Amino acid sequence: MPKSKRDKKVSLTQTRKKGLELKQKLIEKIRETADQYARIFTFSVHNMRNVQLKEIRQEWNHSRFFFGKNKVMQLALGRTEDEEYRENLHKLTQHLQGQTGLLFTNSKEKEVLKYFDELYVPNYARSGTVATQTVLLEEGPLAEFSHSLEPQLRQLGLPTQLKRGVIHLLKDHTVCEKGQVLNPEQCRILKLFGHQMSEFHITIDGMWSNTGKWKRFDDRPEHIVPTKVRVKPKKDESKKDDDADESKMLEGEESEPEDDEDES
Repeated sequence: MPKSKRDKKVSLTQTRKKGLELKQKLIEKIRETADQYARIFTFSVHNMRNVQLKEIRQEWNHSRFFFGKNKVMQLALGRTEDEEYRENLHKLTQHLQGQTGLLFTNSKEKEVLKYFDELYVPNYARSGTVATQTVLLEEGPLAEFSHSLEPQLRQLGLPTQLKRGVIHLLKDHTVCEKGQVLNPEQCRILKLFGHQMSEFHITIDGMWSNTGKWKRFDDRPEHIVPTKVRVKPKKDESKKDDDADESKMLEGEESEPEDDEDES
């Protein structure tokens, strides 16, 4: 049977392409914003998280953030000295590479640098992240986990065993070493143990002022993190109760002969 011409497959994931008109509107908006604010800061985002970036936008609602297509932002402000929208803006656009964006603000330089130098939000690492610390799990009971998670921990590569309903780590286990690229299993283990290896951070790279001056920041302070972390096992409360019961039984056994001696 011949195929009907009206029988067409329509993909439900089909989206409209962002055309030239939308890019032109974005260029106009960037240029209008450049005329409204005294300073433009270029920034780089490390360990991108949309939630944290949204919170920063709300806190800095007196300013404007542009974080998107670098080529469109470069075109708006000017890629060369002949194309630049304002004086020396081409020096700014040369540094729009990778996870970078623009902050338009009237805030002072010291205020902006102080805020972002102190902005470090801990997060769980994703696969492909470079480990910043060596994490070692010590031998002992893992009382914080339910007994039903023991097979899952073994599948992740942990040397575990179920003893009297409590998961035990049979020997010390190194989850990751500093400088190592994390795989999905390592990231899962770090998350289960509540160890946040990654940090969301924004680095201010440079500043352009409406006087035409461009300034580069290359000597920003580094955030120091410990190189090694030891995760100690929590005390097994059930075992502690059993030990207390056993000690009471022993005390009872010792007291019984004393009563017999008094009677005799």
